[in-house]
Amino acid sequence: MSQPLEFPSSFVTPWKDLLLAHQNERSRDSPNYHNDEAIDSLLTTSTPNLLYVGTGHSIFTRAILPAVASAKHSIHFVTCYWAASPSLDGIRQTLLQLAEARSRSGESLPPLNVSIGFSSWGLFQKLFHTSAPEGCVYPPSRWAKLGLPDEETLRKGGIEMTVKSLFFTPLSVMHPKYVIVDETKAWIPSCNVSWERWFEGCVELEGEFVDRLLDFHARVWGARVDRDNIELPGRDRMAIREAQNQGVEEEDLLHETSSSSPLTEGDDDRSATQCIHFTAVAPTPTIFLPSPHHRNPRFKFFFPFFSQSDPPMTPLNAALLTLFANAHHEIHLVTPNLTSWPVIEALLEAISRGVNVQVRTGRNMMLIEQLVTAGTTTSWCLRRFVKKYQALCKRHTRNRDPEAQLVSPGQLEIFYYKQLGERAKLEDEPVFSHFKMTMVDGEYLMLGSGNMDRASWWTSQEIGVLFYMPGLGERRVWENVLEKRADLVFRSKNR
Repeated sequence: MSQPLEFPSSFVTPWKDLLLAHQNERSRDSPNYHNDEAIDSLLTTSTPNLLYVGTGHSIFTRAILPAVASAKHSIHFVTCYWAASPSLDGIRQTLLQLAEARSRSGESLPPLNVSIGFSSWGLFQKLFHTSAPEGCVYPPSRWAKLGLPDEETLRKGGIEMTVKSLFFTPLSVMHPKYVIVDETKAWIPSCNVSWERWFEGCVELEGEFVDRLLDFHARVWGARVDRDNIELPGRDRMAIREAQNQGVEEEDLLHETSSSSPLTEGDDDRSATQCIHFTAVAPTPTIFLPSPHHRNPRFKFFFPFFSQSDPPMTPLNAALLTLFANAHHEIHLVTPNLTSWPVIEALLEAISRGVNVQVRTGRNMMLIEQLVTAGTTTSWCLRRFVKKYQALCKRHTRNRDPEAQLVSPGQLEIFYYKQLGERAKLEDEPVFSHFKMTMVDGEYLMLGSGNMDRASWWTSQEIGVLFYMPGLGERRVWENVLEKRADLVFRSKNR
């Protein structure tokens, strides 16, 4: 019998050491993950089921809204931006249909608890938002303005809902996006509740990771979490009892008896709307990587680049730096923006060791936000990145000594996302890419909410999910889309 996969100690040990080295300066983080017990709690496993890519609206209609419609006991829905959009219309309609179906069932159903959390809902909401950690709870009288059903309609269907926002001035948003249904399965998308026609991704998973996410959700949003009282359908309970008599683990059976999505990869290979089933053997080694928000009291509003020089060493930031430092062969990044200089410095250091780096990012995406939060733009940072790379290559050529056996710098490729012209007028063709993905050596896959920009690395709350998946084949689902939508910015001459 083969041994289960585990995260290599070559990653875990330096990652933990990096967090513990900053334990004192991060003592006020909330939630705090800077002691041995808290760090160990982030190490877990999961069963990743499906990976969706496409526009935000297509991910809502194909993954998130069907998940919400299937809920029996609870829905925890968290996003950053909340705006009038087809996605919001879909949430409202799904909740209305769910309430109607429950009220018509004629059965005595347990209450369905729904918690909705968001951070940004217009300029005035942020300007006058409370700085209390409890946030702002919206009474039912304000739900209609948020595009949500009224309380009476929901209560008829046995649905109890709370709506809350968290935001900390000047620029600290709660940037995670996730949905947890019935406390057993989670969806982690990159998209907000928004009208933007952007390229996004979403991973569907279950297993122990969901427990870690639930704990984080309860600590940040104060939501009621009661997984022990979730009852399985009668057929599944009987199957579990029979299997336990035969020595089968309950978690394994839950995975076997859960219904699987009928979705397969898209029929149109030119469409950005695609879905792929994970083939990784369960349970997959997984690390939950939160990044607590920081108000950055030394922030200088008109000169943010003169603010606090080093980013906070959060579990997410530390994991990314450790991945870059330990990379042996290749690093692939997909990020909307690239304005975090620690990322670029870490990539240059990896290149100096012979690691090949590929970056896919956006041209002129969220320019005002980049200038306000970073005092720079992705295009400026990329020009500086390329100049430093070229200087690195020149130093290597100048200092080349046949007897020294110096390692040649790795190759560098940079692409901007470019809309596929022949599909530009179609509703499912993304205008920009908002997908966030880091892959190292074809073994480590990071998904989540964090960008490689200054806001994500310094002030925003983020979450990341790091999978250890040797022989990762699912990468083709986003690579097939992005390779068709690539505008070359820079490529090493020796490629």
